[in-house]
Amino acid sequence: MSETEDRKDDHVRIIREEDVEAGGTGFEDVRLVHEALPELHREQIDTSVDLFGHELDAPIVIESMTGGHPNTTKLNRALAEAAEEQNIAMGVGSQRAGIELDDPAMLESYTIVRDVAPNAFLYGNLGAAQLTEYDISHVENAVEMIEADALAVHLNFLQEAVQPEGDVDARGCLDAIERVATELSVPVIVKETGNGISQETATRLSDAGVDAIDVAGMGGTTWSGVEAYRAAAVNAARQERVGTLYRTWGIPTVASTLECSAVHDCVIASGGVRTGRDIARAIALGARAGGLAKPFLEPAAQGTEAVVEFIEDLLAELQTAMFVTGSGSVAELQETDYVLLGRTREFVEQRQG
Repeated sequence: MSETEDRKDDHVRIIREEDVEAGGTGFEDVRLVHEALPELHREQIDTSVDLFGHELDAPIVIESMTGGHPNTTKLNRALAEAAEEQNIAMGVGSQRAGIELDDPAMLESYTIVRDVAPNAFLYGNLGAAQLTEYDISHVENAVEMIEADALAVHLNFLQEAVQPEGDVDARGCLDAIERVATELSVPVIVKETGNGISQETATRLSDAGVDAIDVAGMGGTTWSGVEAYRAAAVNAARQERVGTLYRTWGIPTVASTLECSAVHDCVIASGGVRTGRDIARAIALGARAGGLAKPFLEPAAQGTEAVVEFIEDLLAELQTAMFVTGSGSVAELQETDYVLLGRTREFVEQRQG
């Protein structure tokens, strides 16, 4: 088994078994203003949302998590079957292994998603560093592998800096992203991996022509922390220390959502999103949808039914937030009033000042 496949398996195991939550998303500082007279029927609230011309039943995204190891096939099957049943979006983990390794069992961990979800909105995933190495045909291979409706390009340079085997050459990535955004056959989403995206970077990405920005802010799974556990397992003491030191590095999800929404009209809020209420708050801040990753892992291990039940829980929580803010649609929720409190307000005001 390759080093890449082993790493993929390590990541899922560590996230499920260890303490890799950063905290500090800022959602606790966002208060939606209660509407005592909503003048709505809760069951008639419209949670549908358009994503690149696809009408989804809810603004919920199963974030890119896994693939690239035979052990992850079962997880991706359950997630994709649930995405198909509930008509929501889903991403796969980095497809680098699928492009570079000749292993049918590993490849199935990706292709299974389209096999079981012929109509779902699925998006592929490659790292920005890989784009500097691949020509457009390699990138199209990732799209074709799962018949993707879009491609996510992930930015994970803090994680790479901590990995004993990490790729720390970040030169030329913006030009590569612009090339792919211009030439690829499907829309391009650029996403962070737990450290957020600033308004300045979002502006550069917007100018490069990307179709959506997934903030993946600080507050959820800390990949620096994940890599610290991996480093400890191979006695890489320096990487372990660095990974531990940077567990809470980044732009909180709420602040990143506000900053990115100020310069791009299609923002996905992720990074510590844990409930339908969090999704509602993210949409009120300007996001198109909310994305979750780690909370889906345990249901996925149990099977499709458990994933569907979790999605239905999120929907009930989201609909309740919409009901008590008088929001009959996602568009109306984007216009609802909110109050920003505490440290998040301080962060936002200093950034704006």
